[in-house]
Amino acid sequence: MRIFGAVTLFLLVNSVVVEGFSFSSPQTRPSVRNQIGPYEARTTLKAASLASDEEKCTIQILMSDTGGGHRASANALRDALDTLHPGKIECDIVDIYTDYGPFWPVNSYVPIYKIMAEYSFLWKWFYEFGETPYGLWLNDFLLETFCFNAFRNCIERPSGSTNKRADMVISVHPLCQSLPLKILTSLDSNNKSRDVGRTTPFATVVTDLGGAHATWFNPGADKCFVPSDVLYQKALSRDLVSDQLIQYGLPIRRGFWADVGTTTEANTEDSLKGFFKFFAPKEAKTEAQSGRENIRSKLGLIEDVPTVMVVGGGDGMGGIIDQALVLGRTLNEKAIDSGKGYQMVVICGNNENAKKTLEEENWGTGVNAQIKGFVNNMDEYMRASDAIVTKAGPGTIAEASICGLPCLLSSYLPGQEEGNVPFVEESGFGKYCSDPKDIADTVTTWLASPDMLNQMKQNALKAARPSATVDIARDLAEMLFEHKRISSSKA
Repeated sequence: MRIFGAVTLFLLVNSVVVEGFSFSSPQTRPSVRNQIGPYEARTTLKAASLASDEEKCTIQILMSDTGGGHRASANALRDALDTLHPGKIECDIVDIYTDYGPFWPVNSYVPIYKIMAEYSFLWKWFYEFGETPYGLWLNDFLLETFCFNAFRNCIERPSGSTNKRADMVISVHPLCQSLPLKILTSLDSNNKSRDVGRTTPFATVVTDLGGAHATWFNPGADKCFVPSDVLYQKALSRDLVSDQLIQYGLPIRRGFWADVGTTTEANTEDSLKGFFKFFAPKEAKTEAQSGRENIRSKLGLIEDVPTVMVVGGGDGMGGIIDQALVLGRTLNEKAIDSGKGYQMVVICGNNENAKKTLEEENWGTGVNAQIKGFVNNMDEYMRASDAIVTKAGPGTIAEASICGLPCLLSSYLPGQEEGNVPFVEESGFGKYCSDPKDIADTVTTWLASPDMLNQMKQNALKAARPSATVDIARDLAEMLFEHKRISSSKA
């Protein structure tokens, strides 16, 4: 019975460590301070390939589809590597738990996490237990006991167009550190050891922002890329050393990148030009307004009215129906009173029920409501908006800051997302509200206050890290090519 209880607890803890995207009940606002701190910018490097023309290099990126953030980060890194070194690096992105989990529920984390995330008090309890010394030990012990051989099949499978396993392994998920490192060590040492002898490079790219589970940080990794000061410090507390840690920002989708090959100095006048032309400073206000209106026209939106965007993640969760209904009605009442119209774009993701419900609503004549399902051009919708209502997901916050978009955070998942709230509030580009009426009143006040919006936009741009994805990819490529050079010299 004790063994059965331990296994059950392990499975529940693992289903909670994964990143969630939905929650149903409001939480108390966290007070944890979390600033992004100084930005570590890279000296500009040309995108010329460092690899041999004779052989492709391969990378396996380990993740799990527990929410859209992990795969989105993996895809972003793949795209950046291909942009920097076209045709030289093949990436094998694999959901190791779904595809190689040996039994239920290990191979069913994706649906399980959705259920657990609906009950935030349970998520919080298991998340916190999973960070205790016993919880961490139990996780490592049972994963190695039950999943070693199955996950080994994943890691040693032929990668890309080659007939051999990957030259390098990258993790973009908190549960893809400890066991993959042991498997690589076993493979590299010809099964002599699981602790000593690894030669295959391994890197962790943390995809959380203001908080992260302890399982992200393993001192066995060659490099660990973190996006913020608070996670840099947490990595140090987990026995990583400064030489292992690199702080750039979060890997984000291509539409939000800065130009490849440009210097990535943050908080300068140049960082507000070109890529940020839609949210330029006051002296370029006419150009900024023109750019925003052009995007609105392309998207079929009214060009010259204050616009708010409401999103619920890829799954369209997080109380999006109530939030949109109350906000839309409040904006309509404000429009009638002031004689000034408003616009609201609601991105429902894959939530067909939300989309259908909101499409059937009579919004009134004062607000132009556009209801969308899943979209692939979030960058355009963000640049077309003046503010966003969103759950406190790290990817959305990072992308919004790049677009200079003030954020109204409507909910967060206990654990890894708690720290995202003070990150936004203390950076000066948003606020946390869980009640739909408070959300509506706050957003309406923002949209009616151009000076306040402009200041929040500038603060968002200061927190933005538009070159993080490309900078991370550069470092990963250098690790890969150095490994290949050393391997070739020994052959």
